[in-house]
Formats: sequence, C-alpha cells, structure tokens
Amino acid sequence: MKINTDINILGSLPDWELIKYYYYHKDADLQQGLTHIKTNKSIKRFENAIKNTFLTFENDKIESLFKPLISGEANHKDLLLFLFWNASLNNDLFNYLNHNVFFKALYSGRVSIKNDEVTACLLELKEKEKQLEKWSMSTVKTTASKYLTLLKKLGLLEGSRTKNILHPFLDDKMFVIFIYFLTAVETQRNLLNSSWLPYSFMEKNLFLERLKKKTFIDYYDIYYTGDKLIIEPKIPYRDIYDTLTRNKK
Repeated sequence: MKINTDINILGSLPDWELIKYYYYHKDADLQQGLTHIKTNKSIKRFENAIKNTFLTFENDKIESLFKPLISGEANHKDLLLFLFWNASLNNDLFNYLNHNVFFKALYSGRVSIKNDEVTACLLELKEKEKQLEKWSMSTVKTTASKYLTLLKKLGLLEGSRTKNILHPFLDDKMFVIFIYFLTAVETQRNLLNSSWLPYSFMEKNLFLERLKKKTFIDYYDIYYTGDKLIIEPKIPYRDIYDTLTRNKK
C-alpha cells in the first residue's frame, strides 16, 4: 500500500470547481480570485491532492470515460460517482477504507456509519502498516472524520454528526459506464473475482442479473459459465458516453 494524507486534504476541499479547473489547466498556476482559499501553500496542497487522487488516470480508457462527465454533459451526481471510482483506484488508503468500512456497512443493510468505526479500522491498519507507525492519535481521528466527510461530498453519505448511507443506485447509463470502467481497470480475465465489483453498489447476484439484460446487448458481450465471467466492450471507450446518450433519446 502507498499511503498519503490526501483524504484529509480533500475532505476539507472548499471549492469542488477546482477539480474541473485543474483538469483543463493542467500546467497553469491557479489565478487569484478563482477561489477563496487564502494562501498559496494551501492552494498547492489542494492542487496536488486533486491531481493525484481525482485527475490521475491509470490508462487512456479511464480518461476517455471521464471526459464527457467532467465537461458538463453529465449531471453532477454521475460525475461524483466516477470521481469516487477513480479516487479509489488512485488512493490505496481510500480504497482500503471503502472495502473495510463503507462497503461492509452498505452491504449489511445498515443505515449509518460512525466515526469510531473508521478510527478503529485505521488503528488496526496502523498495527501492520509501517507507513502509519508515526501517525498520532490526532492524525488517525482526523483522517477518520475527513474520510466520512469526503464520502458525503461524493454523494454517498448525508448528515452531520450521524452519517447516513444514501445507498446509491446506478441508472442504465452509469451502469454501462461502470462496466467499461471495470474492464479498463481489472487486470484478471475472470471478473467474478474482481475486487471492484462492490463499486457497482449491488450484490453479486443482482449485478449478474442486470448485466445479462438484453437492454445492454449493444454495449458489450458477456461470457458467463457460473464460475467465470468475461466482459468484452463493443463500443470504443471514447464513444460510449455519447452512444448511450443518443440511444436514450
């Protein structure tokens, strides 16, 4: 695992328009007046965290899926879902907490997550990860709080003191986008074993049922034998969002 404190920084991000700014101005310094962040040092911290967590793409396929979402063609909720997926790919600690806290609560049918649960998870990880050995209790608690705040900013939780789970549902367009994301990030051929399946926000049996619907026959081929699943996209990654949009009309 590569561990950093980007969760803390992004949990405090006051202006989410900066994500769009840094995507379209990759090599430019942030101009004064575009944000109310007060110091250049703070701006740089936010810039690095945004670029490392949200705007780093493991391959061209993933960025091709992201472009129409960030351009404003999609609604904000869909963009937030994709940011959640890509952040999980880029940030090992975020991905770890998702699997060990958020998804555990989501898939057990619970309605809320407490700060203490995240703190306990981090303390357990601290015992086996050398990178966390020097983290103080204050840092652990701050990271736990900022993690839940970040999930709230991404549209997955709501509430102030008690963070309630929103139990997101992917509409048909975002379900197909997720399938393409899954095939772009997963290196093993058998997708039944993929650690990315929980990011569909569906139990595996429900995911498979939806995957096989004739509604999606134009977008991918599937090969399923009960213990093996292979998905092969039919549309180029750069064209899938526009194709979905046209077919919906």
